[in-house]
Amino acid sequence: MAGSGPLGFGLPRLCVEVKSEGGPIDRPSVDKLLGAVSKFGAGEGLFVAWGGFKSNAQKELAESFFWVRLWTQKDLLEQLFAHYDHLDEDWKAELPLKRMWTVAVQE
Repeated sequence: MAGSGPLGFGLPRLCVEVKSEGGPIDRPSVDKLLGAVSKFGAGEGLFVAWGGFKSNAQKELAESFFWVRLWTQKDLLEQLFAHYDHLDEDWKAELPLKRMWTVAVQE
C-alpha cells in the first residue's frame, strides 16, 4: 500500500500485489486485491503477475477498469523501460540497466 506525500498519507492511495508464480493468476486472487482497495480506501489497485492472468480474470474485470490494472511480465518490463531514464539515481543503482542496440531483421 502506498500514498503520496512525504509520509504516504496523501491521495492518491494505491494497493499493489505482486506474484512471481509461473502460472496464470485466477479471478479470486484479483478479487482479494479489490477487497483491499475497498477496505483501505485506496483509489486504485495494481496486480502484477509474472505468469499472467487466466482469461476469465481479464474479461470479468472490464467493469473495474478505473480501479484496478492487471500487469503481466510484458507490461511491467515495458513500463520499466519506458520510465527508467526518469528514475532516481539510487533506484538505477539498485537496478542497473544498460541500453543495447541490435539489428532487427524484418520478415
